Amino acid sequence: MTTTSGTAPADADRATAAPPATARRGAYRRLSVEARRAELITAALGLFAHRAPEDVSLDDVASAAGASRPLVYRYFPGGKQQLYEAALRSAADELEGCFGEPRTGPLSGRLGNVLDRYLTFVDEHDAGFSALLHGGSVAETSRTSAIVDEVRRAAAEEILLHLTAEEPAEKPGARLRMMVRTWITAVEAASLIWLDENKQPPARELRDWLVDHFVALLTATAATDPQAARVIRAALAAEPAHGPVGALVRRVAPVFDEARHLL
Repeated sequence: MTTTSGTAPADADRATAAPPATARRGAYRRLSVEARRAELITAALGLFAHRAPEDVSLDDVASAAGASRPLVYRYFPGGKQQLYEAALRSAADELEGCFGEPRTGPLSGRLGNVLDRYLTFVDEHDAGFSALLHGGSVAETSRTSAIVDEVRRAAAEEILLHLTAEEPAEKPGARLRMMVRTWITAVEAASLIWLDENKQPPARELRDWLVDHFVALLTATAATDPQAARVIRAALAAEPAHGPVGALVRRVAPVFDEARHLL
């Protein structure tokens, strides 16, 4: 009897004890360093997409990734700032991918395709995109600003390549570069206003409006810049009458007809 009573508690302890380490490891996914880091960045992106950086904690990221806070620190010893910059870098790479477009077909169609991808990105990252471009976030640093500027430069360079495709040996001049960068600034501003206006008008209408803006800005630049004039002549020659530029000309023609007294 003594022996039985002495061993019963030990047996009960073993029955309720945590499973051995080998069993616990079965539930933990073994990932490479790169895969685990990418998993944490993806989880962070999902949170930063819809919440300002200051509203996201490392515990939030750990929970979203099914990980622990110490594990997040293991991969990002700089804490949330380092994780935010890594997530921003990942988002910037994705956003830069929006600008790649074959240099064939009417220019308006190419711009429309780029804007479709860009506005889809804005739509899917609404609050995070707004916080990023509005600035003032506690997570904003010279490094995060440099990442955003890099995306802007990449967008400008890609558009300039399309504009000078007919004369690849000719470098874009100052006015053409300024015109493209001005348009990119307008696109960013319109995107932020679009988010503030509950994504109205519909994305397709916003896209068409931004293409119209590009054509109008290029036309105005061409009036005083020979290079822009050559670019727009080549671009207009490739536009079909039933396309967006043809529709814009038909809408604008009556307005200019009423301004004949200015000639």
